[in-house]
Amino acid sequence: MISFIHTADTHLGVENYGKLDSKTGLHTRLLDFQKSFEQVIDFSIKKNVDFFLFCGDAYKTAYPTPTQQKLFLQPLMKLYNAKIPVVIVVGNHDHPLSFGKANSLDVFNSLPLDGFYVLSKPELLELKTKNGIVQIVGIPWPTRNNLITSTEHHLKDSKEITNHLSNAIGKIIQNFASKLDPKNPAILAGHLTVTNGIFSGSEKRAIFGNDPTFLPSQLAVKPFNYIALGHLHRYQNLNSKGDIPIVYSGSTEKIDFGERKEEKGFCFGKIDPSTNKCSYEFIKLKTRPMIQLEIELKPDKDQTKQILEKLANIDINEAILKIIYHIPEDKTDNVDLQEIQRACSKAMQLVSVIPIRKISTREKRICLKVDMNLETMLQKYLETKDDLKLDKEKIIKKAMELYNNLTTDENL
Repeated sequence: MISFIHTADTHLGVENYGKLDSKTGLHTRLLDFQKSFEQVIDFSIKKNVDFFLFCGDAYKTAYPTPTQQKLFLQPLMKLYNAKIPVVIVVGNHDHPLSFGKANSLDVFNSLPLDGFYVLSKPELLELKTKNGIVQIVGIPWPTRNNLITSTEHHLKDSKEITNHLSNAIGKIIQNFASKLDPKNPAILAGHLTVTNGIFSGSEKRAIFGNDPTFLPSQLAVKPFNYIALGHLHRYQNLNSKGDIPIVYSGSTEKIDFGERKEEKGFCFGKIDPSTNKCSYEFIKLKTRPMIQLEIELKPDKDQTKQILEKLANIDINEAILKIIYHIPEDKTDNVDLQEIQRACSKAMQLVSVIPIRKISTREKRICLKVDMNLETMLQKYLETKDDLKLDKEKIIKKAMELYNNLTTDENL
């Protein structure tokens, strides 16, 4: 069997929560992302896989700091020492999106090391592993740089250029597929957006952006045996009923609270050389807990105690925690924030404690004028009272009787 690891989206440099670690001087979230990536590397070495496939977005930005580069390179050097080839496909976060500038992963192509392959443009790699040849077609993130320098596209709008990119990449994939040797297994590795993929967390806004998108039928082309993708942070197989898996391995660590419920991990694949059939399993990673506690406060109980009772029932140790509590209508906010903070001392960070108030319905303002008579004023007043509307006529009749009796007595 030819075995491999498929992973992506380590996003080293994300530091949206956490603090500086007193032992290392590094941000705790940077260390979280490093630990998750090292778990993938250690598993690869333990299983002695035939190759390691990384499908883009190593860093948060295309301009990583030397520290971030070091934390990405050191684990990969373990693979080099174990003689496990590394194939990297460039993602959108790795690319500076400026003509002529190198991407953040190009340095691996310049290292005098065998076994490192960076696919920064569509190409076919025939990878010789210890258990046989694997054909890998790499499709990095489609950029517009080369396209928009062509005069034929100068007058096209953003949508037209995006559609052109999708069609052009689709034809490139078909062309590579026609050149593959069906005797050897083939993998399509890309950093792409598939139309039926599920976005999550911070990346949701990208679905409304200018991502070139691809139909599953454009990717699951024979003789490919496995489609390895990066870009979407949720693990998913978009062709679970088909012969060719279209798999996003997902990110290796939770980016924000939008991903708090997602399991993070990577894919461990195996190819049977006799049939070229590919099977895989999703391996879960141990990641930092991210908890959002939402509480509907009851009006007849102490507000702070209600929150403390909820906290006592969950494990917040070393977690990133957010608390949201809903204040009952017509009640003031009496939560003791200092007591809540003390109760959360075991959490790695209490991000926020957010009160939410129900918007009370404002009564309709009565439009009264000084020249109105009593009956008209009563009519307008009762129209604003839902509980008195049904008895409006009776109330007005009785009120007018009392008023008339009162004025008659005064005249006597």
